Amino acid sequence: MSDWPELSVERDHETLALLHLASQMLGKLRVAHSPWLNHSWHVALQPNARGLSALPTAARGGRTFTLTLDLCRHAIVLWVSDGSREEVPLNAGSVAALHRRLVHILDEHDLPSSFNGVPSEVENPIPFAEDTAPRAYDRESAERFRGVLAAIQPVFARFRAGFSGKASPVHFWWGSFDLAVTRFSGRLAPQHPGGVPGLPDRVTREAYSHEESSAGFWAGGVTAAEPFFYSYAYPEPDGYRAGTLTNGQFDETYGEFVLPYDDVRRAADPERMLADFLTQTYDLAANLAHWDRPALEREPVAP
Repeated sequence: MSDWPELSVERDHETLALLHLASQMLGKLRVAHSPWLNHSWHVALQPNARGLSALPTAARGGRTFTLTLDLCRHAIVLWVSDGSREEVPLNAGSVAALHRRLVHILDEHDLPSSFNGVPSEVENPIPFAEDTAPRAYDRESAERFRGVLAAIQPVFARFRAGFSGKASPVHFWWGSFDLAVTRFSGRLAPQHPGGVPGLPDRVTREAYSHEESSAGFWAGGVTAAEPFFYSYAYPEPDGYRAGTLTNGQFDETYGEFVLPYDDVRRAADPERMLADFLTQTYDLAANLAHWDRPALEREPVAP
Protein backbone atom coordinates (compact mmCIF):
# COMPACT_ATOMS: atom_id res chain seq x y z
CA MET A 1 0.00 0.00 0.00
CA SER A 2 1.16 3.55 -0.72
CA ASP A 3 1.92 6.21 1.87
CA TRP A 4 -0.98 8.41 0.70
CA PRO A 5 -2.95 9.46 3.82
CA GLU A 6 -6.20 7.75 4.72
CA LEU A 7 -9.38 9.85 4.87
CA SER A 8 -12.41 8.54 6.75
CA VAL A 9 -15.81 10.19 6.74
CA GLU A 10 -16.52 8.95 10.28
CA ARG A 11 -13.29 10.34 11.71
CA ASP A 12 -12.56 13.38 9.51
CA HIS A 13 -15.96 14.75 8.50
CA GLU A 14 -16.35 17.39 11.24
CA THR A 15 -12.96 18.91 10.52
CA LEU A 16 -13.48 18.84 6.73
CA ALA A 17 -16.88 20.52 7.18
CA LEU A 18 -15.28 23.33 9.18
CA LEU A 19 -12.49 23.71 6.61
CA HIS A 20 -15.10 23.86 3.84
CA LEU A 21 -16.89 26.78 5.50
CA ALA A 22 -13.62 28.52 6.38
CA SER A 23 -12.46 28.23 2.78
CA GLN A 24 -15.70 29.86 1.65
CA MET A 25 -14.95 32.94 3.73
CA LEU A 26 -11.61 33.34 1.94
CA GLY A 27 -13.18 32.84 -1.47
CA LYS A 28 -16.11 35.17 -0.83
CA LEU A 29 -13.73 37.99 0.08
CA ARG A 30 -12.23 37.59 -3.39
CA VAL A 31 -15.69 37.65 -4.97
CA ALA A 32 -16.45 40.93 -3.23
CA HIS A 33 -13.14 42.73 -3.70
CA SER A 34 -11.37 41.61 -6.89
CA PRO A 35 -11.98 42.12 -10.63
CA TRP A 36 -13.98 39.35 -12.24
CA LEU A 37 -12.07 36.90 -14.43
CA ASN A 38 -13.46 34.38 -16.88
CA HIS A 39 -14.83 31.20 -15.32
CA SER A 40 -14.41 32.72 -11.82
CA TRP A 41 -10.75 31.66 -11.79
CA HIS A 42 -9.83 34.67 -9.67
CA VAL A 43 -11.80 33.40 -6.66
CA ALA A 44 -10.47 29.82 -6.59
CA LEU A 45 -7.98 28.97 -3.85
CA GLN A 46 -4.45 27.90 -4.75
CA PRO A 47 -2.91 24.72 -3.24
CA ASN A 48 0.49 25.18 -1.65
CA ALA A 49 2.80 23.43 0.80
CA ARG A 50 0.86 24.67 3.82
CA GLY A 51 -2.73 24.32 2.61
CA LEU A 52 -4.83 26.63 0.45
CA SER A 53 -4.37 30.34 -0.27
CA ALA A 54 -6.43 33.07 -1.88
CA LEU A 55 -4.81 35.15 -4.60
CA PRO A 56 -3.60 38.64 -3.54
CA THR A 57 -6.32 41.26 -3.08
CA ALA A 58 -5.84 45.03 -3.35
CA ALA A 59 -6.36 47.27 -0.31
CA ARG A 60 -6.06 50.94 0.61
CA GLY A 61 -2.69 52.64 0.56
CA GLY A 62 -1.34 50.65 -2.35
CA ARG A 63 -1.21 47.49 -0.28
CA THR A 64 -2.20 43.93 -1.09
CA PHE A 65 -3.05 41.05 1.23
CA THR A 66 -3.49 37.31 1.09
CA LEU A 67 -5.30 34.84 3.31
CA THR A 68 -4.14 31.24 3.73
CA LEU A 69 -5.96 28.28 5.17
CA ASP A 70 -2.76 27.14 6.85
CA LEU A 71 -3.02 23.48 7.83
CA CYS A 72 0.44 23.48 9.38
CA ARG A 73 -0.32 26.32 11.81
CA HIS A 74 -4.01 25.29 11.93
CA ALA A 75 -5.13 28.85 11.37
CA ILE A 76 -6.34 31.33 8.80
CA VAL A 77 -3.18 33.39 8.30
CA LEU A 78 -3.29 36.97 7.02
CA TRP A 79 -0.26 38.37 5.22
CA VAL A 80 -0.17 42.06 4.23
CA SER A 81 2.31 43.63 1.82
CA ASP A 82 3.36 46.15 4.47
CA GLY A 83 4.93 43.26 6.38
CA SER A 84 2.20 42.73 8.97
CA ARG A 85 0.82 39.30 9.78
CA GLU A 86 -2.07 37.97 11.87
CA GLU A 87 -3.79 34.64 12.32
CA VAL A 88 -7.11 33.25 13.48
CA PRO A 89 -6.94 29.73 14.99
CA LEU A 90 -9.23 27.28 13.24
CA ASN A 91 -10.30 25.77 16.58
CA ALA A 92 -12.34 28.90 17.34
CA GLY A 93 -15.22 26.77 18.68
CA SER A 94 -17.84 27.68 16.07
CA VAL A 95 -18.17 29.02 12.54
CA ALA A 96 -19.62 32.25 13.95
CA ALA A 97 -16.57 32.79 16.17
CA LEU A 98 -14.19 32.10 13.28
CA HIS A 99 -16.10 34.53 11.07
CA ARG A 100 -16.14 37.23 13.75
CA ARG A 101 -12.41 36.96 14.41
CA LEU A 102 -11.54 37.00 10.69
CA VAL A 103 -13.56 40.17 10.10
CA HIS A 104 -11.99 41.72 13.19
CA ILE A 105 -8.38 41.25 12.08
CA LEU A 106 -9.19 42.54 8.60
CA ASP A 107 -10.81 45.65 10.11
CA GLU A 108 -7.84 46.15 12.43
CA HIS A 109 -5.54 46.36 9.42
CA ASP A 110 -7.95 48.58 7.45
CA LEU A 111 -8.48 45.84 4.87
CA PRO A 112 -11.67 44.93 2.97
CA SER A 113 -13.78 42.79 5.29
CA SER A 114 -17.29 42.74 3.83
CA PHE A 115 -18.49 39.71 1.88
CA ASN A 116 -21.59 37.61 1.33
CA GLY A 117 -22.17 35.89 4.65
CA VAL A 118 -24.21 32.90 3.45
CA PRO A 119 -22.44 29.67 2.42
CA SER A 120 -22.69 28.74 -1.26
CA GLU A 121 -23.48 25.35 -2.81
CA VAL A 122 -24.56 24.01 0.58
CA GLU A 123 -28.00 22.61 1.44
CA ASN A 124 -29.94 24.65 4.02
CA PRO A 125 -27.09 27.11 4.57
CA ILE A 126 -26.75 28.92 7.88
CA PRO A 127 -25.16 32.39 7.68
CA PHE A 128 -21.61 32.32 9.04
CA ALA A 129 -22.41 34.89 11.71
CA GLU A 130 -25.35 32.81 12.97
CA ASP A 131 -23.68 29.38 12.94
CA THR A 132 -22.98 29.22 16.67
CA ALA A 133 -23.17 25.42 17.04
CA PRO A 134 -20.03 23.91 18.61
CA ARG A 135 -17.56 22.75 15.96
CA ALA A 136 -14.77 20.30 16.58
CA TYR A 137 -11.43 20.75 14.84
CA ASP A 138 -8.95 17.88 14.79
CA ARG A 139 -5.39 18.71 13.79
CA GLU A 140 -4.63 15.20 12.60
CA SER A 141 -7.65 15.23 10.28
CA ALA A 142 -6.52 18.56 8.84
CA GLU A 143 -2.97 17.29 8.38
CA ARG A 144 -4.22 14.18 6.58
CA PHE A 145 -6.25 16.40 4.24
CA ARG A 146 -3.17 18.55 3.56
CA GLY A 147 -1.20 15.39 2.86
CA VAL A 148 -3.83 14.18 0.41
CA LEU A 149 -3.70 17.47 -1.52
CA ALA A 150 0.10 17.29 -1.56
CA ALA A 151 0.00 13.78 -3.02
CA ILE A 152 -2.63 14.57 -5.64
CA GLN A 153 -1.46 17.97 -6.88
CA PRO A 154 1.66 16.80 -8.77
CA VAL A 155 -0.38 14.23 -10.71
CA PHE A 156 -2.91 16.89 -11.68
CA ALA A 157 -0.07 19.28 -12.59
CA ARG A 158 1.53 16.75 -14.96
CA PHE A 159 -1.87 16.11 -16.55
CA ARG A 160 -2.40 19.86 -17.00
CA ALA A 161 1.06 20.22 -18.56
CA GLY A 162 0.10 17.92 -21.44
CA PHE A 163 -2.37 20.44 -22.85
CA SER A 164 -1.45 23.54 -24.85
CA GLY A 165 -5.01 24.72 -25.45
CA LYS A 166 -6.99 26.83 -23.00
CA ALA A 167 -6.97 25.18 -19.58
CA SER A 168 -7.49 26.23 -15.99
CA PRO A 169 -4.80 26.16 -13.34
CA VAL A 170 -4.93 23.28 -10.88
CA HIS A 171 -6.96 25.09 -8.26
CA PHE A 172 -9.42 24.54 -5.42
CA TRP A 173 -13.10 25.44 -5.60
CA TRP A 174 -14.30 26.47 -2.15
CA GLY A 175 -18.00 26.32 -3.09
CA SER A 176 -18.00 22.59 -3.74
CA PHE A 177 -14.74 21.89 -1.83
CA ASP A 178 -12.80 20.21 -4.62
CA LEU A 179 -9.43 20.38 -6.34
CA ALA A 180 -9.97 20.66 -10.09
CA VAL A 181 -8.43 21.19 -13.51
CA THR A 182 -10.36 21.88 -16.71
CA ARG A 183 -9.44 21.58 -20.39
CA PHE A 184 -11.35 23.40 -23.14
CA SER A 185 -11.81 22.50 -26.80
CA GLY A 186 -12.08 26.16 -27.82
CA ARG A 187 -15.68 25.82 -29.03
CA LEU A 188 -18.72 27.49 -27.51
CA ALA A 189 -21.08 25.26 -25.49
CA PRO A 190 -24.88 25.33 -25.26
CA GLN A 191 -26.18 27.57 -22.48
CA HIS A 192 -26.05 25.75 -19.15
CA PRO A 193 -29.51 25.33 -17.54
CA GLY A 194 -28.26 26.68 -14.20
CA GLY A 195 -30.06 25.70 -11.02
CA VAL A 196 -26.95 24.96 -8.90
CA PRO A 197 -27.95 25.56 -5.25
CA GLY A 198 -26.41 28.72 -3.82
CA LEU A 199 -24.82 29.72 -7.13
CA PRO A 200 -26.28 32.44 -9.39
CA ASP A 201 -27.20 31.15 -12.86
CA ARG A 202 -25.10 33.89 -14.48
CA VAL A 203 -22.00 32.51 -12.75
CA THR A 204 -22.78 28.91 -13.70
CA ARG A 205 -23.50 29.80 -17.32
CA GLU A 206 -20.29 31.78 -17.70
CA ALA A 207 -18.31 28.94 -16.10
CA TYR A 208 -19.72 26.49 -18.66
CA SER A 209 -19.71 28.87 -21.63
CA HIS A 210 -17.26 26.72 -23.61
CA GLU A 211 -16.97 23.01 -24.29
CA GLU A 212 -14.87 21.36 -21.60
CA SER A 213 -13.55 18.23 -19.97
CA SER A 214 -13.07 18.68 -16.24
CA ALA A 215 -11.57 16.46 -13.55
CA GLY A 216 -11.01 16.80 -9.86
CA PHE A 217 -10.92 15.45 -6.33
CA TRP A 218 -13.91 15.95 -4.04
CA ALA A 219 -13.28 15.66 -0.31
CA GLY A 220 -16.91 15.94 0.82
CA GLY A 221 -16.57 18.91 3.15
CA VAL A 222 -19.96 19.82 4.58
CA THR A 223 -21.39 16.71 2.92
CA ALA A 224 -20.61 13.53 4.86
CA ALA A 225 -19.29 11.37 2.01
CA GLU A 226 -16.23 9.30 1.25
CA PRO A 227 -13.88 11.28 -1.01
CA PHE A 228 -13.46 10.43 -4.68
CA PHE A 229 -11.93 11.58 -7.95
CA TYR A 230 -14.33 12.65 -10.69
CA SER A 231 -14.37 13.56 -14.36
CA TYR A 232 -17.14 14.91 -16.57
CA ALA A 233 -17.68 16.56 -19.95
CA TYR A 234 -19.88 19.53 -20.79
CA PRO A 235 -21.77 19.22 -23.01
CA GLU A 236 -21.78 15.47 -22.58
CA PRO A 237 -21.16 13.81 -25.98
CA ASP A 238 -23.22 10.85 -27.16
CA GLY A 239 -21.84 7.55 -25.87
CA TYR A 240 -19.83 9.13 -23.08
CA ARG A 241 -21.55 7.30 -20.23
CA ALA A 242 -20.98 3.93 -21.90
CA GLY A 243 -17.21 4.45 -21.92
CA THR A 244 -15.06 1.94 -20.05
CA LEU A 245 -12.04 2.69 -17.88
CA THR A 246 -9.27 0.62 -16.38
CA ASN A 247 -10.41 1.87 -12.97
CA GLY A 248 -13.53 3.85 -12.07
CA GLN A 249 -17.00 3.94 -13.54
CA PHE A 250 -19.80 6.30 -14.52
CA ASP A 251 -22.05 7.26 -11.60
CA GLU A 252 -25.60 8.09 -12.65
CA THR A 253 -26.32 9.95 -9.41
CA TYR A 254 -23.47 12.41 -9.86
CA GLY A 255 -23.57 12.37 -13.65
CA GLU A 256 -19.81 11.85 -13.95
CA PHE A 257 -17.10 9.22 -13.84
CA VAL A 258 -15.89 8.52 -10.31
CA LEU A 259 -12.95 6.71 -8.76
CA PRO A 260 -12.92 6.29 -4.95
CA TYR A 261 -9.93 7.93 -3.28
CA ASP A 262 -9.43 4.86 -1.11
CA ASP A 263 -9.01 2.66 -4.22
CA VAL A 264 -6.21 4.94 -5.38
CA ARG A 265 -4.60 5.14 -1.94
CA ARG A 266 -4.51 1.36 -1.65
CA ALA A 267 -3.09 0.80 -5.14
CA ALA A 268 0.49 -0.37 -5.64
CA ASP A 269 1.06 2.69 -7.83
CA PRO A 270 -1.51 5.37 -6.92
CA GLU A 271 0.05 8.00 -9.19
CA ARG A 272 -0.32 5.73 -12.22
CA MET A 273 -3.90 4.78 -11.34
CA LEU A 274 -4.91 8.43 -10.96
CA ALA A 275 -3.06 9.51 -14.11
CA ASP A 276 -4.80 6.74 -16.09
CA PHE A 277 -8.19 7.87 -14.79
CA LEU A 278 -7.53 11.49 -15.79
CA THR A 279 -6.22 10.53 -19.22
CA GLN A 280 -8.84 7.93 -20.08
CA THR A 281 -11.81 10.11 -19.14
CA TYR A 282 -10.35 13.02 -21.13
CA ASP A 283 -9.75 10.70 -24.10
CA LEU A 284 -13.42 9.67 -24.02
CA ALA A 285 -14.65 13.26 -23.99
CA ALA A 286 -12.21 14.55 -26.62
CA ASN A 287 -12.65 11.65 -29.04
CA LEU A 288 -16.43 11.47 -28.84
CA ALA A 289 -16.79 15.26 -29.22
CA HIS A 290 -14.20 15.38 -32.03
CA TRP A 291 -11.79 17.84 -30.43
CA ASP A 292 -8.84 18.95 -32.55
CA ARG A 293 -6.46 16.97 -30.38
CA PRO A 294 -3.22 17.47 -32.38
CA ALA A 295 -3.67 21.23 -32.04
CA LEU A 296 -4.53 21.12 -28.32
CA GLU A 297 -2.11 18.60 -26.84
CA ARG A 298 1.64 18.44 -26.34
CA GLU A 299 4.32 16.48 -24.58
CA PRO A 300 5.43 18.18 -21.33
CA VAL A 301 8.96 19.47 -21.83
CA ALA A 302 10.41 19.88 -18.32
CA PRO A 303 11.73 18.81 -15.95
